[in-house]
Amino acid sequence: MLKGLGGLGDMAKMMKAAREMQERMAALQEELERITVTGESGAGLVRATATAKGVLTGLEIDPSIFNPDEKEVVEDLILAAIKDAQARAQERHREEVRKITESMGLPPDMELPI
Repeated sequence: MLKGLGGLGDMAKMMKAAREMQERMAALQEELERITVTGESGAGLVRATATAKGVLTGLEIDPSIFNPDEKEVVEDLILAAIKDAQARAQERHREEVRKITESMGLPPDMELPI
């Protein structure tokens, strides 16, 4: 490519790799907003849906749990479902970043600022 220019050829290669990584990271950011995960509690009585970025997008509650005497139980189930969805979102996020780093020949456990 830039033969005879010493380290400039390597620099051009590094710049190209950096641009490629930046493009992949931007695409991953968009993909993480489209990927959804669902967390649940109470054997599916409460379900929370979130993006892989951890943004809560939906909450489904089975009407059978609406008993005024069990308000605290319902609140606990809702919180548990949201926490489960957020944990699943974090794991999915890590999986997607791991795929990109591995495809670029980087160590799979490398932390990227996404």
